Order: sequence, then C-alpha cells, then structure tokens
Amino acid sequence: MHNKKILMITGDFTEDYETMVPFQTLLAVGHQVDAVCPGKKAGDTVATAIHDFEGDQTYTEKRGHNFSLNASFDAIAVTDYDALVIPGGRAPEYLRLNPEVLAMVRHFFSANKPVAAVCHGAQLLSAAGVLKGRSCSAYPACRPEVEQAGGEYADIAIDAAITDGNLVTAPAWPAHPAWLSQFMALLNA
Repeated sequence: MHNKKILMITGDFTEDYETMVPFQTLLAVGHQVDAVCPGKKAGDTVATAIHDFEGDQTYTEKRGHNFSLNASFDAIAVTDYDALVIPGGRAPEYLRLNPEVLAMVRHFFSANKPVAAVCHGAQLLSAAGVLKGRSCSAYPACRPEVEQAGGEYADIAIDAAITDGNLVTAPAWPAHPAWLSQFMALLNA
C-alpha cells in the first residue's frame, strides 16, 4: 500500500463517529490525514455531535467529544492532497456556505482524486455542484439535495456504501466498514 495524504474538511457539530472513526482508521493503516476547519488552526478543536437511531422518525442528537484539528485551514494547499474525506453531522450545513471550501471540494473532482462523503456530507457535494449524473448515498433527509443537484440518490441500507467513479458515499456511520473499505480500495488503485 502506498501511503496517501488525505484532507478531511470538518467543522463544529460534525458527527462524532463519522469524524473520529475514519480519521483514526486511516491513520492506523499508515495514511496521513490532515483535519481542517475554516477559521481554525492546528490544535484548535471542533465540537462533535453523536447522532443515534433510537426508533424516532429522525435521528437523535447529543453532545459528543472535542475533536482536535491537526492542520490549519489557511495553511494548506489542496493540490498537495491525494484524497478528501467529508464527515457528516451538522457541519456540512454551514461549511457549504464557504466558497473556499466549495472550491476545495471541486478540486478533488476536477482532478479525479478519491472522495469519501458520509451522511450529511452530501450537502457539501451538492452545494459544490459535483453530483450531476452521479450516484450518491446520504442520510435520507438529504435525498432532495442530491436530486436537485442532478445526482441519483442511492437508496441503500444504512450499513452499505456505494462507489461511483472517484466518489464513495454512505448513508451514516453504521456503514463505516463498507464505506472505509471501498474508499481504501480507491486509495490503493
């Protein structure tokens, strides 16, 4: 396996598992992962939220951990990275309003580099305009955004993932084994 340099764009109230698990997993197998947030620098933290499925009509949300960023948003050059990870949670909702973040996301698609997005990460993909003609899974509440962006919503099991070209997506954190496995296959291709 050739170790890759991976960018993770995250923010306050990112989903805890969807941030911590891929970050730690990718580090554990030897990749470099730089986690950044607009307006924050290495050593700063973002608050996480824990989303759970407890039988209600939507997920529940509880305060999670503080996740430490290990790179400074303003200091990175997106061209230095081999791949991108976009966690879900509440963060994509406000990150999609940042033109610099959207330009970063577009770079990975124009360069055909691997991208992994989970859950509400599709909000960032939709806002960046990179879903036209692509199959994309997401949390079901994001289906209208995927479809309005010209994508085909992949209605798959909560623990499944789908790969379409350089894009790997999944509905939520129960899909981590499938989602990370498919992403790592793209990294190793």
